[in-house]
Amino acid sequence: MITACIPHIMYKPYSPEWNRKRYLREAIDSYFNDYVEVDVIYADLMDILHERSEGAYADFQRTTDLEAKLHKE
Repeated sequence: MITACIPHIMYKPYSPEWNRKRYLREAIDSYFNDYVEVDVIYADLMDILHERSEGAYADFQRTTDLEAKLHKE
């Protein structure tokens, strides 16, 4: 149960922030409308975050490798 008061943020209509929130709401609504189990929602979120993290780490590695090569020459 959430005990803290979460502020309701209003974004300017059609702004990037407004669209992000709309897409997120639609995705969450889709899960709930399809009666998807909470564990599945959690697993999907964790999978998405893991994929994002792996991609960021791969970018970091490529950058580090390029920096090392540039310092050698």
